[in-house]
Amino acid sequence: MPWQLSEDVEEFRREADEHLAAEAARATTLLTVSETVRRHGTQVYGGPACFGWWRRGPGAPAEAAFLQTPPWPPALGPMPDRLAAELAGQLRSRGARLPGVRGGDRAARAFADAWAGPGGWQLTGRIRLFRLGALTPPHPAPPGRARQASGADLDLAASWLREFAAAVGVTHAMDYAQFAEQRIAEGSLHLWERPDGRPVSMAAHSTPLAGQSRISHVYTPPPLRGRGYAAGATAAVTRAALAVGAQQVLLFTDLANPTSNALYQRLGYRPLADHAEIAFL
Repeated sequence: MPWQLSEDVEEFRREADEHLAAEAARATTLLTVSETVRRHGTQVYGGPACFGWWRRGPGAPAEAAFLQTPPWPPALGPMPDRLAAELAGQLRSRGARLPGVRGGDRAARAFADAWAGPGGWQLTGRIRLFRLGALTPPHPAPPGRARQASGADLDLAASWLREFAAAVGVTHAMDYAQFAEQRIAEGSLHLWERPDGRPVSMAAHSTPLAGQSRISHVYTPPPLRGRGYAAGATAAVTRAALAVGAQQVLLFTDLANPTSNALYQRLGYRPLADHAEIAFL
């Protein structure tokens, strides 16, 4: 049976939720992005979204899923290589225009080979999914304390989100003030502030879904780095995710950044899966 495609996030979650819940850690991107679309609409990402799921036949449960929120490339959930290649062929037959693909290393490469041929793509990033084992707070603890961001922090949070995006290579336009406002309203954005009350670092967690929550947007301005603030913010937001019901706390790291990889492992995060970010030539 071919992949089923839809622009309706409610249909996607209805058809794929059982599969996503069974693979909650490895499907974290699909869970959190689709939930954001559910709550705030596709405009938060800049355009109509495409969702898809694969099943063996009518009435059978979904066994694979993906989504795309342009201008981002498709995000693949856990799936066999053959289904990734089949998805690429089906999207091409529908006239899709894709900048690349991201997902588990093997599936993303299989998709890229089917879409562009072995020489038609390049690996642009390698990221690793980590899952919390037992939280180990930083020692010594950085000076200061963590707190939830409030409306008074909106301008600062929007500025830092914009700087974070630039640092990780996001080039398309986005309404960071709106994004910051949403995170603050959810209570999911936390700041680390020095004893004098000056915010020096931030981190966020996603709303728990299927028992998982993902840490993201860990950012300290360059002049303030190397003082443990990011460790304090990450430990605090990890505790916050656990406090609101997360059974699995996850995060992605750039494998090209040994500092952040070492930091998260000191805090108790353990490698779970490697992912690839691929651009089509």
